[in-house]
Amino acid sequence: MQPLHGTPLKRFLREQRRAYKPPRTTAVLLSDVAYPINVGSIFRIADACDVRDLVLCGVTPAPPNPKIEKVARYKDHRIPWRYVKEATEAIADLKAQGYHICALEITDQSAPYYVFDYPAKLCVVVGNEDSGVKRAVLAACDSSVFLPMYGKGRSLNVHVSVGVLLYHVLHLDAMET
Repeated sequence: MQPLHGTPLKRFLREQRRAYKPPRTTAVLLSDVAYPINVGSIFRIADACDVRDLVLCGVTPAPPNPKIEKVARYKDHRIPWRYVKEATEAIADLKAQGYHICALEITDQSAPYYVFDYPAKLCVVVGNEDSGVKRAVLAACDSSVFLPMYGKGRSLNVHVSVGVLLYHVLHLDAMET
């Protein structure tokens, strides 16, 4: 077994993209995610998962920002993104585009991420690293899911959570066959 680099790696990834086309369209909304390093990491995850729309809201830092660009490895130049001050306004726009809005947050109505029935067009909403998704933003969401924690911690880092959920959603159909 040898790691792939250069041209063999490019060929491998191209073949993988052709062999499996995820059946869902995804967007991600960051509501008051405060740390540029998390935003940059989410840009990289968004690129890896072919996110169609990345919406930055509230106090979420936006490019150009040296920390975002460094961590994102300049994926902020490739991923369609926009800044909308009010997350609830962005959610209304995404709903008008046909997206189901799902908060990644522990609430009294959240389902474990692995049992939720994800629609074909999904927008994942995440909130501030310390306080989570605000109540007004949660009220605008259609549903919420959570990642179970089996250790003593109560949550994962926001960008790790986004990555776990997006990869799960994109590969649901592949797991069922």
